Amino acid sequence: MKKILILSASPRKGGNSDLLCDQFAKGAREAGNEVEKIRIAERKIGYCTGCYACQKLHKCIQQDDANEIVEKMLAADSIVLATPVYFYSMNAQLKALIDRTVSRWDDFGRFKGTEFWLVVTAADEDKAMMEPTLAGLRGFMRDCMDGSVERGVIYGTGAYEKGAVRNLPVFQEAYESGKQA
Repeated sequence: MKKILILSASPRKGGNSDLLCDQFAKGAREAGNEVEKIRIAERKIGYCTGCYACQKLHKCIQQDDANEIVEKMLAADSIVLATPVYFYSMNAQLKALIDRTVSRWDDFGRFKGTEFWLVVTAADEDKAMMEPTLAGLRGFMRDCMDGSVERGVIYGTGAYEKGAVRNLPVFQEAYESGKQA
């Protein structure tokens, strides 16, 4: 049994990337895994101020939800990072959380072997339009979390209206990916 943490950055509950997270979670639970989904938009996460007090304290001095989520990331066997694509990048909610992981920079060696799944959604049907977003996510995983493993990418292309992914093959793909997690 794996401990799977799903970080849904969709600002819309029931939005396309959020629905794909639910499908992934369903498959992962059915496969016998422990799954926790966190909707980042429902949490209070401030942006990194660059004060670097965290380098001495090993936690951020801001009193919000970021420290708790970072601890859960460090404890997970597998992490799903899910974001809608906003102007060729991840959305602000996910980026703010990623920036706040700097508070545990010294502990990033603990991510060796941690599996990552990436979920990206966009109105555009061209997967190439998602590459800048994936480059940012992969840079975080590869360059900051040395030894982490990318297990897969779930492309929610052609999904603009809320809930549109329900009618696309990617909806089933997310479920099947969760079963393989």
